[in-house]
Amino acid sequence: MKIVLPLFLIGAAAMWAQPQLPEGKGSAETQKLCTQCHELARSLAPRQDRDGWQGTMAKMIGLGMKGTEEEIAAVTDFLASHYPAPDVPPLNVNTATAIQFESRLTLRRSQAAAVIAYREKNGNFKSIEDLKKIPGIDPEKFESKRDKIVF
Repeated sequence: MKIVLPLFLIGAAAMWAQPQLPEGKGSAETQKLCTQCHELARSLAPRQDRDGWQGTMAKMIGLGMKGTEEEIAAVTDFLASHYPAPDVPPLNVNTATAIQFESRLTLRRSQAAAVIAYREKNGNFKSIEDLKKIPGIDPEKFESKRDKIVF
C-alpha cells in the first residue's frame, strides 16, 4: 500500500528540518552556540561579512549566549567562511537611480541628481572620464569606486 501525504505536510516537514552544517573547524561550536536560543536556520540566514558576523556574535553574547572565547572565535570564523555576504554586482551608471548612486557610490543626494541630470542631457556614459566631467563632483569620487562601476 502506497502512502500519499498532502503537500502541506511535506512543506511543513521541510520547514522544521534543520540545515546540515558543512564539516570542518567551527562546525560543532556553531551548532552548540547558535542553537541555544533559536533554530540553526535562523542563525545562518543573514549571510554577512566578517564584521557583520562579529557584530551578531557580540549581540548574541549580550542577549545571554554562553561560550568560551575560543568557541566564539571558531563560530565567527566558520560563519564568515561558509555563510558570507553575497557579492554586490557593479553599478551600471547608465541605468542607475538616484538612490543607487547615493548608496552604492556614497554620493550626496544633490550629487546623485547631478549625475542623472548630466546623463539625461549628454547621453550614456562611456567611460570613467565621462563621469569626471560632471560639475560639482570631485572626480576622485568616481576614480576610487572604479571597480564598482560598469557602463
